[in-house]
Amino acid sequence: QVQLVESGGGLVQFGGSLRLSCAASGRTLARYTMGWFRQAPGKDREFVAAITWNGGRLFYQDSVKGRFIISRDNAKATVYLQMNSVKPEDTAVYYCAATDSGSLYRIDAYDYWGQGTQVTVSS
Repeated sequence: QVQLVESGGGLVQFGGSLRLSCAASGRTLARYTMGWFRQAPGKDREFVAAITWNGGRLFYQDSVKGRFIISRDNAKATVYLQMNSVKPEDTAVYYCAATDSGSLYRIDAYDYWGQGTQVTVSS
């Protein structure tokens, strides 16, 4: 079992920055690909970014490329999402998740989920 806890959400102005953290406990984080997803009100949960177990490969949704950066520190069992140049459409609950499968874009490939942290971007 892996327990994931997100933090760092809040209210941020258009064009500002925010860093989300996802702290893991339980099984070692290093064996998992980690992903960030988000869900806006009335919309489906969607993929945002993912990072392989050693940080060697990064993946992003097109709408966040060049603005968001995913990273991880396996020694601290923590995954980060640096959000820059945020827009109102980034407003959502952000979730981190862990998977040991190769299907990192698929929600159903992730076995463990955090409870989410709210990010609200004001215009």
